[in-house]
Amino acid sequence: MKVNTYLNFPGNCQQALDFYAQHLGAKILMKSTFAEMQLQGAPQNLPPGLNREGILHARFTIGDTLVMASDGPPERVQPMRSAYLSLSVDSNEEAERIYNALSDGGEVFMSMGEQFFAHRFGQFRDKFGINWMVIHEKTMGSR
Repeated sequence: MKVNTYLNFPGNCQQALDFYAQHLGAKILMKSTFAEMQLQGAPQNLPPGLNREGILHARFTIGDTLVMASDGPPERVQPMRSAYLSLSVDSNEEAERIYNALSDGGEVFMSMGEQFFAHRFGQFRDKFGINWMVIHEKTMGSR
């Protein structure tokens, strides 16, 4: 069994994919649009608020992790509330770079800084409504 993350966007999935590719090195494995679905004989009626160039389904990786995404009707897609994508990095510089890039235009919940458990840790919602944690962990003793 596997658990994968599936992200919904209110019509800006392509922009989010491009943003994550630029700032996180995300690799887009596949994507299809609603227009491509219609070319294959699927029904022509799209939910209100979606356009033919919207993303029906995408698969991409961030590091070794598979993430899937699509556009959904804007009135139904809400920003994430109680779940976060957590990025573990190997340096303070990488933590700061990612935090600064992804939090720009978003909402900061915890500013990037040192914590008892991390050299750097920060929490925020990006401009696409996705919650993130960025951490450069400290080595902690085992119990």
